[in-house]
Amino acid sequence: MEERLDWKQIVEKYPNQWVGLTEVEYEEDNDATIKTAIVKYTNKSKDELTWMQFETSGALIGIYTTPDNVFQLGVLGGF
Repeated sequence: MEERLDWKQIVEKYPNQWVGLTEVEYEEDNDATIKTAIVKYTNKSKDELTWMQFETSGALIGIYTTPDNVFQLGVLGGF
């Protein structure tokens, strides 16, 4: 079941792994900081999420949830 979580909840529930997020809402004062999102995919590799981004024309964001650093796959625009 997909649920909307804030970034802290996502990191706590899915620590140190790649997740695929949809319907991402960003902080008003910082459009690079995730406020909330729906976790659509877990247990996927960076490569799998990259391909999924291509298939969804950027509607999916792959991101690593390590508490100390945030690594986000490049945002894809419509091609």
